[in-house]
Amino acid sequence: MSKNPVHVIGGGLAGSEAAWQIAEAGVPVVLHEMRPVRGTDAHKTDGLAELVCSNSFRSDDAETNAVGLLHAEMRLAGSLIMSAGDAHQVPAGGALAVDRDGFSEAVTRKIEAHPLITIEREEMPGLPPADWDEAIIATGPLTAPSLAQSIAQATGADALAFFDAIAPIVHFDTIDMNTCWFQSRYDKIGPGGTGKDYINCPMDKDQYLAFVQALVDGQKTEFKEWEGTPYFDGCLPIEVMAERGVETLRHGPMKPMGLTNVHNPSVKAYAVVQLRQDNALGTLYNMVGFQTKLKHAEQVRVFRTIPGLENADFARLGGLHRNTYINSPTLLDASLQLKSRPGLRFAGQITGCEGYVESAAIGLLAGRFAAAERLGHQAATPPLTTAFGALLNHITGGHIVSDDEPGKRSFQPMNVNFGLFPPVEAPKSDGKRLRGKDKIVAKRRAITTRALADCRQWLGLPAQAEAAE
Repeated sequence: MSKNPVHVIGGGLAGSEAAWQIAEAGVPVVLHEMRPVRGTDAHKTDGLAELVCSNSFRSDDAETNAVGLLHAEMRLAGSLIMSAGDAHQVPAGGALAVDRDGFSEAVTRKIEAHPLITIEREEMPGLPPADWDEAIIATGPLTAPSLAQSIAQATGADALAFFDAIAPIVHFDTIDMNTCWFQSRYDKIGPGGTGKDYINCPMDKDQYLAFVQALVDGQKTEFKEWEGTPYFDGCLPIEVMAERGVETLRHGPMKPMGLTNVHNPSVKAYAVVQLRQDNALGTLYNMVGFQTKLKHAEQVRVFRTIPGLENADFARLGGLHRNTYINSPTLLDASLQLKSRPGLRFAGQITGCEGYVESAAIGLLAGRFAAAERLGHQAATPPLTTAFGALLNHITGGHIVSDDEPGKRSFQPMNVNFGLFPPVEAPKSDGKRLRGKDKIVAKRRAITTRALADCRQWLGLPAQAEAAE
């Protein structure tokens, strides 16, 4: 049985977690971190797992919040990131926020002290050499240009994105289908389609004009100095299109041609917002052509003025910012391994997940998969019913690839959310069906209860009832 080291490139949250999981499995690790040999435009220290933006890991509610559930699963799996976060938390209500310096120092001390982990402070100018038969690239959204170029050359020119152009995604069950309807433009049946592949939200002239004005007037986020202004054809922000003229959107993503409102066939919509199925489960729909720099609160306010989306619950809000990531659904297998090069895995934000905890979780999985292979075991992937499995599935296979929008990447980074999980039926209360918020809460609790039980089984832990005895 080989005990050659697994090489992990990148000492952020994902890389640190991957290294920890590998070492805890009894396999030696070499963790390569380029700081302080080469800095980045965002990092300020040479500490491992430095938090460069917020200090929040978001909600810690494991019963009704998907990221809180992911926290709980990571704790079950012995996560270094979660243990350091718990040890250095600061008051933040129901969220888990951390003292960023104390958190990074704790992760660095743990990694440095582990007898099976060696830290090499050096920049990796290209892909790992061939004799590194097990390696993980976890270099995040600020991957050094030389390594990014090597990844692009190895995976194809269109496989690596340097900027997100993200459109909002809506939970299907919060869309009012008494206002909206399913139809493809001109009833066109595309590959795998039915002619009813889009959800259509109609607007009359007054609604459209008010919507355009709201886009123009809405508060926008600004680019950081080092990001530049990466607008390119195919992914202009919706508000930039609105600024180009009041009719621009009606001749772009909101054109009403080829559509008939089944609820009112005799009235032609002045403009139409279309949503397209985003995942194989059919639980998430993205707003076609609606990448945006509007601030998140503004997006919620403005987009809920769209007929049919008045009560929309957003799985992800839009954005446009620098974020180096690969086209994972086409490049990676279910164990995060590059299909064209067995033994080379990717982890963290470079795979197309979003958020501190999600990045660390994918690092945790990549580390476990690599360690299992090094030990001669079959790398078992987590069940789709768990937060681990739902997030992994989005990255490696749950996303529906669309090729009907030239110039726009279909796969986009996402936080963990309940739309990624297989749906459940809401339990009844006293034999009666629940409705409204009560139904939503009950469904989420059913999802999290199922997830934690399945995660325990995947990890080989005793069931909750047995553990409490």
